[in-house]
Amino acid sequence: MQQILNTLYVMTPNAYLHLENDTIRVDVEREKKMQAPLHHIGTVVCFGDVMLSPAIMHRCADEGISVVLLDRNGRFKARLEGAINGNILLRQAQHRVAGDVKLSIDIARAVIAGKLRNSRQVLMRGAREASDDNDRRTLSDTAEALAASLRNLAFADNFDVVRGIEGDAAKGYFSALTCVLRPDAREAFAMNGRSRRPPRDRFNALLSFLYSMVMNDCRSALESVGLDPQLGFLHAVRPGRAALALDLMEEFRAVLADRLALTLINRGQINAKDFQDREGGAVYLHDDGRKTVVVAYQERKQEEIIHPLLETKVPIGLLPQLQARFMARTIRGEMEGYVPFLAR
Repeated sequence: MQQILNTLYVMTPNAYLHLENDTIRVDVEREKKMQAPLHHIGTVVCFGDVMLSPAIMHRCADEGISVVLLDRNGRFKARLEGAINGNILLRQAQHRVAGDVKLSIDIARAVIAGKLRNSRQVLMRGAREASDDNDRRTLSDTAEALAASLRNLAFADNFDVVRGIEGDAAKGYFSALTCVLRPDAREAFAMNGRSRRPPRDRFNALLSFLYSMVMNDCRSALESVGLDPQLGFLHAVRPGRAALALDLMEEFRAVLADRLALTLINRGQINAKDFQDREGGAVYLHDDGRKTVVVAYQERKQEEIIHPLLETKVPIGLLPQLQARFMARTIRGEMEGYVPFLAR
């Protein structure tokens, strides 16, 4: 089993990362806060005003450790990495598949099928655990609507139809998602559909922050197997957009982000005081809230589940790596079609 390299998240404002022998040392106001061996780190993610010494940036590049810069709210700003070692033959195959409309649509349908199936599992679980009849009915009805979307998806023969089915299904899914929340948390986490850039309510702010971490993990997984994260199949190619990473993360939104967001709220680990309102109606997690979410996300990634295709236990944090490998095998023609991860 492949070892999962750890991700080091640095969120303390004005933290300073520098090299000390073969370790990353983190200082705050000239006081050492932590130290980690470089060989235990796969990615360094810095939120906001975090400083890095030139020596640590050079060493990370040499060791193949990615350094990701996000703003304080988790929005991607930049990624620093060394020379690309990816398999050029695999990337050539990726370009050929991207230019083949039929193959691209097949992959697009697969990733959206994974998203709809995993989203449906969230609603069905909520319906089983619901104590209110109206909540149970709403969740069950929406789950059935997602099942109908899955059936329609099988006949989608162009990208506009695939994206249309996904968009309609997502609208219904998010309208029902708050029914999974405990009743006394629903006012604080009311959600009027999905909103981004900026998020307009606390639930969307929490989801956006989680999605940014899932996105980083998916991009790292694709790069680790030699794929170009910029060249996707479902999401349109644009300068600076990691389209394939966006494709891959679709099947993980419900598994890694939505479920965790619901758990954090229902357990009271995240509440209204963890958010702040900004001018213009934007809502963001503040520092303490971000730390709570990051810790919970890392703990979630250590949990083990049975992978339905491999039929063996794997840590959740390894799932993007495994699916990236399946994506690479599909592109090479070693698999008949891409098989998304389906949660049980």
